[in-house]
Amino acid sequence: MTTLRIAPLTRAAFAPFGDVIEMADAHHYPINQGFTERFHDLARIDTGTEGGETIVSLFRSQPRAFPFEITFVERHPLGSQAFYPLQNRDWLVVVAEAQARPTAGTLRAFRASGRQGVNYARNVWHFPLLALEADSDFLIIDRKGPGSNLEEVTLLEPAILKI
Repeated sequence: MTTLRIAPLTRAAFAPFGDVIEMADAHHYPINQGFTERFHDLARIDTGTEGGETIVSLFRSQPRAFPFEITFVERHPLGSQAFYPLQNRDWLVVVAEAQARPTAGTLRAFRASGRQGVNYARNVWHFPLLALEADSDFLIIDRKGPGSNLEEVTLLEPAILKI
């Protein structure tokens, strides 16, 4: 059985899967007479396919017991999906590049800080939210509209995720 190694979430390491959403090293400038700092253009939201609309939702994720088996992944063929934590709590991201059928060996795991979000590019395989410490809330930006925008696949062999 494959055990996933958890790497720190960085823009460079995550680039094949989408965008890392964070203020560090982001283009920013003052607005509102200097009382607000805008961190600009942090992710490329992609939701317009087949008449889709961009929506904002909140998710509450419960922590899981580790070690944990990853037995399936999902993807969204009609749009990207962005997650940003609302508490300053670390969380895990498990992804595989857009391909016909991911395997345990093609999965990558990242530890995101509570000040980092991700935007999964269209068709990137990923495991659902993995909170670490306590119930954790996330802001989600994704697609609603016609068409089937969720595919799930069971892995032929599970992967083990250890903290």
